[in-house]
Amino acid sequence: MSGFMAVGTDGSAPALDAVVLAAREAEVRGLALRVVHALARPARLPLDTVLPRAVRERFRQEADAVLDEAVLRARTTAPGVDVSGLVRPGDALGVLLEESRTAELVAVGHRGLNAFTGPLLGSTAAGLAAHARCPVLVVRVPEVPTGPIVLGLDGSPAGSAALRFAFEEAAAQRAHVVAVHAWTAWNSPLPPPTDPSEPYAYAPGQLAAEEERLLAETLAGTSDRYPDVKVERRTVQGPTRPALIEASRTARLTVVGARGRGGFTGLLLGSVSQAVLHHAHSPVAVVRG
Repeated sequence: MSGFMAVGTDGSAPALDAVVLAAREAEVRGLALRVVHALARPARLPLDTVLPRAVRERFRQEADAVLDEAVLRARTTAPGVDVSGLVRPGDALGVLLEESRTAELVAVGHRGLNAFTGPLLGSTAAGLAAHARCPVLVVRVPEVPTGPIVLGLDGSPAGSAALRFAFEEAAAQRAHVVAVHAWTAWNSPLPPPTDPSEPYAYAPGQLAAEEERLLAETLAGTSDRYPDVKVERRTVQGPTRPALIEASRTARLTVVGARGRGGFTGLLLGSVSQAVLHHAHSPVAVVRG
């Protein structure tokens, strides 16, 4: 455990929202906070171009101003948190990925100054969620101080890290967990009948009961370790993506694994986590197993 989390800032409104939420997160988790700004070369400038000293100093002054504003916002939000600032050379994604090697959590706004995607996800947030070495908190909306921690579960081993993260978060914030498990006949495995003479199908209601049992068993051990965290189990018959996006409307945080049992193993980020990152109504945490 490194004892710190990092948050990226570029001076944009979504980045400052991320700084505020990161300060709150560091406060409840008892972590130090490192506010990081990437000092990139001007776009379309050849790599071998030597910038005049005056230009370099101006870029550095602008970077320091962006960082100072974010550090002040973090310290004002959470005065008891040890907040430090760092300007690192490089592109935003590369700098934040490097931070993720040692941080316990990295936060970022869903888009930055150079994004043209409107409400959708920017390239830095998408790349960080796909490649970071620690959990990633993507701030889609300003801080949501109330509501449950919504957790998407499909019963896969890859979801165990997201499960632990959600319960740790709920315990730290004194919130309850809404565990959402969406299923259809297409994404639920159909076991062969024990008697070859029986039809190769579920009896009416059996599939729903099996999915409810799967969710209960998935939660059982973690619930025992966090007895003070109240859990609402919610099984939904239907596609996973709209179920989680709808549940996020009342959430303070939505937690998903990087990919689940329905994804191809080579994918760094599954379709469900991508959809939630693009369309959730709350901040989103992506946790890799």
